[in-house]
Amino acid sequence: MTESVVGPRVKAVAGMDDESLAIVIAAVFFAATAIVALLVFGGRELPIDGRGSLGEFTALAGAAAAGVSFVVSMVLPRRRARLSAVGVGYRWFDVAALALAHGAIALLGWIGAASIMDHSFVGATVFATPASILAAAAAGLSAYLAFISAANTSAGQLSIVLAVFLVVGVVAAMLSATDPQWWQMNLSALGITHDISSLTFNVTLIISGVIVTTIARVGTAALPVATGVERRRRFEVRILFVLIGVLLTCVGIFPVDRFLLLHNTVATGMAVAYAVLVLGLPWFLPRMPRVFMILGFVYVAVIIALAVLFFTGIYNLTAVELVSAMLIFSWIILFLRNVQSIDGGAVTAASPAMAERAG
Repeated sequence: MTESVVGPRVKAVAGMDDESLAIVIAAVFFAATAIVALLVFGGRELPIDGRGSLGEFTALAGAAAAGVSFVVSMVLPRRRARLSAVGVGYRWFDVAALALAHGAIALLGWIGAASIMDHSFVGATVFATPASILAAAAAGLSAYLAFISAANTSAGQLSIVLAVFLVVGVVAAMLSATDPQWWQMNLSALGITHDISSLTFNVTLIISGVIVTTIARVGTAALPVATGVERRRRFEVRILFVLIGVLLTCVGIFPVDRFLLLHNTVATGMAVAYAVLVLGLPWFLPRMPRVFMILGFVYVAVIIALAVLFFTGIYNLTAVELVSAMLIFSWIILFLRNVQSIDGGAVTAASPAMAERAG
């Protein structure tokens, strides 16, 4: 094919908007998955859920499509130029962690959907052709959503991805736990077995920690730095966020059964870093909304009260950890949203609208 023919086609693709490109990517994954599915299924009838089922193939295809599409969207030249225009750069491990998070969300989401459908159509099987179409449609939808997610990457978007990923990862670990009484010990008990539950739980924490460090840079990039004092305080907030992310990663790296002291140290350190960030927010960022600051104080007070109830034997450690985790990560999401109101409602760093104006 001559350059005169290829050139216009390349320019045509490059000139597409994000929605059009997402549809093209989805169509590619739809076609590829359909072909592979027809070959794998080989004309046989498939169960909806379980080993060798339609649900298993769909989940794997959807995860691959979501992960690859996210990476493709993030490495597009115009996306990199847009992020550079607002001073936000994503390192390779940021993109890898976010791609894995999107893939895991798709994987667990389609597995859950297959399980629900299997309980709805008890004993039903699916013929190869419609099964291939269903799997292809799921892969195409996963690719489309992941591509659009990357195209609209911002601190707020990343916080939602983090929350969804944490929920699906921890719930999947709970459902796959071989010990049904794990909750009688603590939440970290999910990471001490030698099955898929342990791997799921620990990998979820590790990837979540990397996402938090990414949010630390992207979210704080929107903070005003008109003076040297504001620049220093923004750096201090960023360091505390990074510290929370690193310690969360270490919680997953060092299971409690093999590294008891180290595991408890990093888990406690994460809670302390969060408390310092919340209690010091009026000094770090005095322009943050007062209502949000008060909410943070209430969150810290609730966590302390839960700890007291645990030490007095009223609550078990699992309940304290679950509620505390929910409060901490919901506060992070609210923090990223409230940052936008500091500078007259400026948009979150790395959002398309801000990038276009900066460009």
